[in-house]
Amino acid sequence: MRCRKCGAPAVINLRHHKLALCAEDFQTWFVDQTQRSIRKYEMFTHDDRILVAVSGGKDSLALWDVLLRLGYQADGLYIDLGIDGGLRYSEQSKAKALAFAGQHDQVRLMVVDIPGRYGESVPDVARRRRQQQRPCAICGLIKRHEMNRIALAEGYQVLATGHNLDDEVAVLFGNVLHWQVGYLQRQGPVLPADGEGLAQKVKPFCRFYERETAAYTLIRGLDYIYEECPFSLGATSLKHKETLTQLEHEAPGTKLHFYLSFLKAKRQGLLCPSEASAEMLHPCQVCGQPTIAPALCAFCRLWQS
Repeated sequence: MRCRKCGAPAVINLRHHKLALCAEDFQTWFVDQTQRSIRKYEMFTHDDRILVAVSGGKDSLALWDVLLRLGYQADGLYIDLGIDGGLRYSEQSKAKALAFAGQHDQVRLMVVDIPGRYGESVPDVARRRRQQQRPCAICGLIKRHEMNRIALAEGYQVLATGHNLDDEVAVLFGNVLHWQVGYLQRQGPVLPADGEGLAQKVKPFCRFYERETAAYTLIRGLDYIYEECPFSLGATSLKHKETLTQLEHEAPGTKLHFYLSFLKAKRQGLLCPSEASAEMLHPCQVCGQPTIAPALCAFCRLWQS
């Protein structure tokens, strides 16, 4: 198999694009496609300060790497959730993020120590709330709160995450199965700032398959944590990914078509929110972040015994 660009031996075959590329041309294609998504969805400009949520995994480190190559002002944020156990997961993933930051001049990596700041790790909170078998919802809530808090406190215009196409279609599939209209309304490449204390959130990798971000990371020689979070085993999102991957194998391009068709349907008004369904936000009485709850947001209620 030869590269469609230069004729050299190809290292990856993008079946849905009918495009085989060598290592050098794949890197160029990957970076160019990222820039194309940034412009297409008007995510940010070179004048904006960008905060990249870094987990130590392949997607977030690849995103940080690409944004730096494109000349954006991109700093990193690592949230230490205290997920250790036998794998020392948080310790290892934090080390990968710190190592990447150390290889780049004038790049800042902020680390939020959840157990140190709030007195409990994610597993601790899950045990106290009797959700130790499925702490993913608690983990997601904590990460969203802290990402938004740091982005606003440090003056970043945009918060960028490394969600890839496989992540997005798995969430979309689950939301469609249960017709979670509120979640569907908010899903997309860009979640704009609302002026009420929520930072703009963007997903520059939303059109890349997971195998493409993995290939970029390996070709670039980026050192990332290979292990998945120990709590992700058996997660519903992983089952959705398996189902969609089987469909993709039988019909290449299925995932991308599903996602892009959803975005098109949104633009055409399929999920226009009505005034009756609009939820009024107001500041949490403790942290000040927007919430629909009467007094305390869901994050602050986590820390109540």
